[in-house]
Amino acid sequence: MYAVMLGGTVLAFLGIREYGLQHLVAPTAAVPVAHAPVTPGSFHFTDVFHLLLAMATVIAVGRVLGSLFHKLHQPPVIGEVIAGILLGPSLLGWVSPAAYGFLLPTNVAPYLQMIAQIGVILYMFLVGLELNTRLLREKGHAAVAISHASIVVPFLLGSGLALLLYERLSTSDVNFTTFALFLGVSMSVTAFPVLARILTDRNLTRTPLGSVALACAATDDATAWCLLAVAVGVAQAAVSQAVMTIGLTLAYVLFMFVVARPLLQRFSAKLDRLASDGSTSLPQNPIALVLLALVISALVTEAIGIHALFGAFLLGVVIPHDSRLAHEFTSKLQDIVAVLFLPAFFAFTGMRMQIGLVGGGTDLVICITIILLATLGKFGGSTIAARFCGMPWRDASSIGILMNTRGLMELIVLNIGLDLKVISPKLFAMLVIMAIVTTVMTTPVLDWLTRRGKSASAQAA
Repeated sequence: MYAVMLGGTVLAFLGIREYGLQHLVAPTAAVPVAHAPVTPGSFHFTDVFHLLLAMATVIAVGRVLGSLFHKLHQPPVIGEVIAGILLGPSLLGWVSPAAYGFLLPTNVAPYLQMIAQIGVILYMFLVGLELNTRLLREKGHAAVAISHASIVVPFLLGSGLALLLYERLSTSDVNFTTFALFLGVSMSVTAFPVLARILTDRNLTRTPLGSVALACAATDDATAWCLLAVAVGVAQAAVSQAVMTIGLTLAYVLFMFVVARPLLQRFSAKLDRLASDGSTSLPQNPIALVLLALVISALVTEAIGIHALFGAFLLGVVIPHDSRLAHEFTSKLQDIVAVLFLPAFFAFTGMRMQIGLVGGGTDLVICITIILLATLGKFGGSTIAARFCGMPWRDASSIGILMNTRGLMELIVLNIGLDLKVISPKLFAMLVIMAIVTTVMTTPVLDWLTRRGKSASAQAA
């Protein structure tokens, strides 16, 4: 059934692609209109001033909203994402254009983007460090079957939806194949860190349900990022060049696992022996070597034609999960990345998010359809696959709703698509709304399933 699922997915996508290429024609791209920047009175503040002001504001607002959402039993990252949106043109720019122009003038956007890119590269490195490959081996069959079902079903629904949206929300500058690939991938993402945080908050990480969910999310993350690498390669090159990009990507992945991973394992073991001798912290030279490897890995994947994020993620994956090196980098980088760098990414995303573009009955119907199909694909695909793997319906449903969590990972994918001009600003806004809604619904539905399971057990007793 697994082979039929994968083979059927490939054939179905090829059929969707062929129909789209033969019968769909998107309108030509509109010429962008240059808007004059808002001048903040007679004072002459520097770009550094505006950049620091924007980061300070989004950190403060993000902390407040993150704490509020945490009290509501929601992932704090949702509050931080909404903070970035509220400080963008969707709210602040609509209520007070002058205040928005002063806080985030257009000439500051490139600097904010660079800081956001560095933050996300470090974040993806930390995500890679958190992947427990041993857990994947222990739960291998169930994890692969469930996670790939949770990718295949929403991917097909997303690429099928591209047949309806291509002529409405894209332009002739974007090839239908690329558009369908990105829409399918955007439906397929699961936020591994957010899922892990939800399980940790509920003390479920060491339960059978938590172990399977973590293994599925880890497999989903790795597979989805490989799909994203393929989509970026196709978007940035012609078909022949895309084949070369995919080939180089596979060669680099093989190099990292066959050559780099054994070297890093020996390097980590040596550092672990230093810890047994009483050393309390790592010397600077090993830290510098790992950071150098991180930059080089990101450079290689950027040069290949996929995104630098993939190289950072891949290096994190090949470092032993439970090593002193992984723990040291996680403890030193996690707070800095989460508190300082990621707010810049949220602010930059907020600048690009224009909820006002989603207006009118047709746009609302499309937005609701995206949310429903994304939920149906993730929840339905994961639940049915988990049930086929022998899990009871309640646990299978819990796996399904956990895999429907998208969070920050979805925003990273969407920003890449917007940077490559594969998705339009209107579709970007719709997909960001989908990411927020599907993440927010996770904890209340999971709580409802847990209460229902407890009440059923009590009645049986």
